[in-house]
Amino acid sequence: MTTTSPVGRPLRPRGKRLQEDTRRHHRSLLLQQLFREGPASRADLARTTGLTRVTVSDLVGELVSDGLVEELGAPAETRVGKPPTLVGLAADSAHIVGIDLSAEDTMTGAVLNLLGQVQHRHQVEIAGAKGDDAVALVHRLAAELIAMTDKPVLGIGVGSPGVVDAGGTVIDAPNLGWTDMPLSTSLAEAFEIPVVVANDANTAVLGEHTFGETGDGGLMVLRVGIGVGAGLVLEGALLHGHLGAAGEIGHVVVDPDGERCACSRTGCLETVLAVPHLRRRIAAGDRTEVLTTAGEQLGVTLAPVVGTLNIHELVLSGPAELLDGPLREAVDRTIRERTMPVSSAGLVVRTSNLGEDVVLVGASVLVLAGQLGVS
Repeated sequence: MTTTSPVGRPLRPRGKRLQEDTRRHHRSLLLQQLFREGPASRADLARTTGLTRVTVSDLVGELVSDGLVEELGAPAETRVGKPPTLVGLAADSAHIVGIDLSAEDTMTGAVLNLLGQVQHRHQVEIAGAKGDDAVALVHRLAAELIAMTDKPVLGIGVGSPGVVDAGGTVIDAPNLGWTDMPLSTSLAEAFEIPVVVANDANTAVLGEHTFGETGDGGLMVLRVGIGVGAGLVLEGALLHGHLGAAGEIGHVVVDPDGERCACSRTGCLETVLAVPHLRRRIAAGDRTEVLTTAGEQLGVTLAPVVGTLNIHELVLSGPAELLDGPLREAVDRTIRERTMPVSSAGLVVRTSNLGEDVVLVGASVLVLAGQLGVS
């Protein structure tokens, strides 16, 4: 089955009542608490979620029966009287298949547990495949990853370049030759498990928001690979945009006299910043100069975004040897030069703590949010 991407809505359950299915929401509240804070007693869960002890006991019993939660016994230090029994998320009760399609020459995948920890890795070479041939490679990678685990597969999460709608159709991904490609439906029909497909930058920002060391303010992850895109989490919600194209900053024209882009325009940011273009220019010129110039152009492009949204953290995601150093420093400096101090004083510009796994980990969050309501 196709699962709707968790865009445009809060990523984590809040409060104890919604107009949606109340029981499912209450299950998500408990799972979210265990996911974020670790093992707890039933009494602690009742106190932190605001649910009654009777409701918590009933739901915990159900989650234990489903295998998602396990009894862990009493804590090491207990007060006088009968010790409480701790329960915790059963991290390996099910696995998730995560797929990253953002690289230039390979499709990368991993099997992850419910805590976003990689259990197995695998990849296939793209070798210039486009259109239906590229879809066939995604199917092959998914099948080979599923075969690597003996646990139930909770779902498949895919981070794809390009514009992806909430139903998992890739509206436009020039680098893979996809237009209106129903990738989520295709995978769900083939494997008969839930599938979520989202833009790779949106997937990366979910990974960073959930498993990275992020603060409480607005978060932007700029994903640099075969293309360039941004994902934004603002006030606890993933920003989707009018037609699912929020964050498509890679196709903003920064140099009208520049190179031809895959989208058919001339001088898009992608032609300046995408990994293949950066590597080619570094091979032909001075490394520091190339990276500094690219960082300055990126800073000019992002300054209005930071000034408008008052972003707290800007995370650069991609090859660290390209992004961390002269390029990151130039981005930071240029944004501060072009915005009011109140807009950029608290801004943090850094590379991702999750490294090249950020999209894979984010793909697991797509499934966790869609199937369990946690992130």
